[in-house]
Amino acid sequence: MGICCTSDWRQIQKQKKQLRKQVEINSLAGGQDVMGSAMAKGEASPDHLVVMVNGIIGSASEWKFTAQQFVKLLPDKVIVRCSTCNPTNLTFDGVDLMGERLADEVLAVVNHWPGLQKISFVAHSLGGLVVRYAIGILYERLERLKEENSSHQLEKHAEYHKDSIAGLEPMNFITVATPHLGSRGHRQLPCLCGLPFLERKFRQTAHLIAGRSGDHLFLTDIDEDRPPLLVQMASDSYELKFISALRSFKRRAAYANARCDQLVGRSTSSIRRPCELPKGDHLGADEKYPHIVYIEPETLGDTSCRGSSNVKRQMTDFEEEMIKGLNQAPWERIHVNFHKSTQRWIAHSTIAVRCYWLNSDGADVIFHMIDNFNL
Repeated sequence: MGICCTSDWRQIQKQKKQLRKQVEINSLAGGQDVMGSAMAKGEASPDHLVVMVNGIIGSASEWKFTAQQFVKLLPDKVIVRCSTCNPTNLTFDGVDLMGERLADEVLAVVNHWPGLQKISFVAHSLGGLVVRYAIGILYERLERLKEENSSHQLEKHAEYHKDSIAGLEPMNFITVATPHLGSRGHRQLPCLCGLPFLERKFRQTAHLIAGRSGDHLFLTDIDEDRPPLLVQMASDSYELKFISALRSFKRRAAYANARCDQLVGRSTSSIRRPCELPKGDHLGADEKYPHIVYIEPETLGDTSCRGSSNVKRQMTDFEEEMIKGLNQAPWERIHVNFHKSTQRWIAHSTIAVRCYWLNSDGADVIFHMIDNFNL
């Protein structure tokens, strides 16, 4: 048994050494750009920027495994930016302020790599909301570019669709266990066990725990003339075109934990009404991706149960408005289940493999993400 363990350990170390040869990490403005060795040596130029964004109390380091796998499996095709502008305590500052910082960081990276043509985002938990705000800032229409740029600068945009994000072609918008509808609704924060008095009490004190981000998540940031920020982000405004920016991506995918996620409910992470969620845990797992139990192809959303009285009891007006708004863009929904895994009680982290030795069972989710990535 000792010989077997030693052999396994040596194999792991060998794989790590090989991976280090394939992947290099460069620092830019305090951030982390992960790329293939050919790019780092100047033998290849990055074409596709993939920005990875952490959730609450997170950091760039939690994307180490995912970023390395992207670069390893898509060599010389992508450069991965592990965002560093919203670490740990700064994640309490609110979705809007975090989104502004992320937009600034993305623009800095784009300016540093002039050969970039495409952009994608991968975000975990609260990070998905931050990205949705940031792309509203970064969204550009070709008509506006024509007014603001010279014809020479427009050549790089001419082949693209009429919309761009930070001047690049939007490709993949991927969220992992993101509370798109906030955490206010019934069972949207599963650790409260669906008990109304606990949900009500937590809503009242969320700002004490998570600052402005808590207000945004629980939809308590209501001004006299404006709805909560997350509700605003479910439609285009005069200043920021949130939905137009979202629709500009070629693919939108929402990965959601079907069970065991104590922080983000299945309904809010899959942008579904409770009655629209796939029934049971069935659903046969693929041998290649054992923890992915159900995949809904891109759809604008099923509205067949919208009018039932049971749904009205379960959904708030704000949630219904957000579902309608976000479903103006088609989504692919991927349901994940770790109920047989020893890591099931940390499913919220496992689905994104935040720390490989703690969350390694989520690796198949990352591989599914890469295998279905639009280049």
